[in-house]
Amino acid sequence: MSAWQFQKANAIAEKNGWTKFSCMQNLYNLIYREEEREMIPYLVDAGIGMICWSPLARGALSGKPAGSTKRSVSDKPRHNLINSSTALDEIVSMVATIAQKRGVTSSQIALAWLFSKPYLTAPIVGCGKEQYLDEAVAALDITLTPEEIEELEKGYKARPIFGYTAGKLV
Repeated sequence: MSAWQFQKANAIAEKNGWTKFSCMQNLYNLIYREEEREMIPYLVDAGIGMICWSPLARGALSGKPAGSTKRSVSDKPRHNLINSSTALDEIVSMVATIAQKRGVTSSQIALAWLFSKPYLTAPIVGCGKEQYLDEAVAALDITLTPEEIEELEKGYKARPIFGYTAGKLV
């Protein structure tokens, strides 16, 4: 959903005396940051929370090599998301470098980056194993330096919005 559509839904709710949306669920991670263009500024301005899904970019930011799991091979939406990123390798490499320097996992660095964003209410973390849940919780204790955040963000290249364009599914 685009920012204008979400704003319109809230305006309709307000006009009719209905409960307005208090939170938005967005695709958002180090590889896909298009919500920074319009949605996040709207959410901040309207005081609406943001819950991001796919915080590890469908596993691309987990530190596991591409194609190392059955799911990573068969997950078509994952391929669409990560293959459309011209900066994927650079971002994944920087996440791994910072993780190695800190002695933590790539997943934890990717989540710590999200936790550094004041507009984020919470990420939706999928955990196929208990250890992944433990790693995600431990990421709450990691505070990235401004320099680390800058390094993680500098390789990002804007691209077309994933999932819809002018209301049409892509």
